[in-house]
Amino acid sequence: MNLVKAQALGNDFLLLAEHRAPQAGETADLARQLCDRHHGIGADGLILFSDGPRGARMRLLNADGSHSELSGNGVRCLAAWLARVRGLGSGESLEIETDAGTKMLQLLGREGRRLTFRAHMGQPEEIQRRTVAVAGMPVEAVTLRVGNPQCVVLGDVSVERLHDVAAKLAVHPAFPEGTNVELAAVEAPARVRILIWERGVGPTEASGTGACAAAVAAIAFGGAARDVEVIAPGGAQRVEWQEDGLFLTGWAEVVFEARWIV
Repeated sequence: MNLVKAQALGNDFLLLAEHRAPQAGETADLARQLCDRHHGIGADGLILFSDGPRGARMRLLNADGSHSELSGNGVRCLAAWLARVRGLGSGESLEIETDAGTKMLQLLGREGRRLTFRAHMGQPEEIQRRTVAVAGMPVEAVTLRVGNPQCVVLGDVSVERLHDVAAKLAVHPAFPEGTNVELAAVEAPARVRILIWERGVGPTEASGTGACAAAVAAIAFGGAARDVEVIAPGGAQRVEWQEDGLFLTGWAEVVFEARWIV
């Protein structure tokens, strides 16, 4: 079974051609095996893809085998692989079909093996402020969808709070389908710093949809500008909130090709 590993700001994914994947009922178990960092290859998720004339179709399984509608970094990782095998140059575009709609990505340039893309992520939806009780304490949060469910907590960004608050919010009964959680601090109008607890994964180095969600919350309720740099442990991404939706800019790179022995 031939696999490709790619990463975007440390958020890593394994890419597998859909026609090489096992039966539908076995893909969750395969994702858990492949993504295990001690007994498998190691990744935050498994992307099953099929080629199309203008790009590809993808579906995503988290490291725990659960389904996810979308990953902003995963979309870029797949685009980086497609650009590599198709020999795309700066200015060319790809369409990636996801379970959250089709995302258009433009290749802005490359530096070494890193390819930078600007992706149209669509409009944020269902934006609201909520108070959620965590361990008996009220937590003020901004919930929304950016193709997948997100919960952003503005304020202190610390590893302790990530484990004490974000981890509990990700599996809170208030979110029956689970949610991705970002702790976000507005450090300047054009700069937001985040830590991420990703649904079905746990702490991650970066998140494309998480960066988008944090930017929306910071713009709507934290005084941030509509063009903002979102900094995660793995690096920075640019998020623009324009009239026609969110645009996410960042890099991705192909790390290696491998053969999984079955």
